[in-house]
Amino acid sequence: MNNTNLKAGMLALYALTILSLLVNIPGGSVLQTIMLVILIAHVGEVVACQKQIRLHKGPLIDSIALTLLFGFVHWKPLADQAARDANA
Repeated sequence: MNNTNLKAGMLALYALTILSLLVNIPGGSVLQTIMLVILIAHVGEVVACQKQIRLHKGPLIDSIALTLLFGFVHWKPLADQAARDANA
């Protein structure tokens, strides 16, 4: 699965979670709990992966926001590219 599909999946989960806050859907509370855990994990990534997050070519706040949304799917390719560049 490529990064685009993973990001689209995360956005779909966020949208479904927001929908579950507005209307009663089966399993909505479980989904909300799961997404809260994921969001907490992404906050932890922002704290623990500052070096990788700062590799983003744009503003730091953009990279932080993308990490909060997508976690390692955002910062891991940046770190991998930096490692490839260092070995070249």
